[in-house]
Amino acid sequence: MSDDPMEAPEEDRGWSVRIIDLSGASDDDDGVVEVVKGFLDLPHANAFARAYVRDSLERCRQSGVTGREVLEAWYAFGEDAVVVDAGDDGWKSTTELDDFVAQPATAMERDWRAIDPRRLVDEDEFPDDLTDDRPEDPAEA
Repeated sequence: MSDDPMEAPEEDRGWSVRIIDLSGASDDDDGVVEVVKGFLDLPHANAFARAYVRDSLERCRQSGVTGREVLEAWYAFGEDAVVVDAGDDGWKSTTELDDFVAQPATAMERDWRAIDPRRLVDEDEFPDDLTDDRPEDPAEA
């Protein structure tokens, strides 16, 4: 295993992020509803966790409510995200919740889907379609 704390643990082949249901509706005692795997490095896992929580908090935000009410709604109905085995290097929602409540997120700040490792595609999964027999100029067809 590498001594670099940013590299993924070898035994897991990547970093993981636990999604935790704060409402208590999860069947698990620890509230984990999902584990997202496959992050290649810690910054990627941290960015995903941050965007996921940011989105969850924004879904609890309603027009005309105070920051405290937004936070209370998030603790009652939202989802937290924790980077597994990252220790002090892992992003933690508690460090930014007050800022998130005070400043509504942009669409980009809450777009966790764009960096979800389950949506990443390896170039090797596609056949090489550049070697087909089609003419380069459609007019020649």
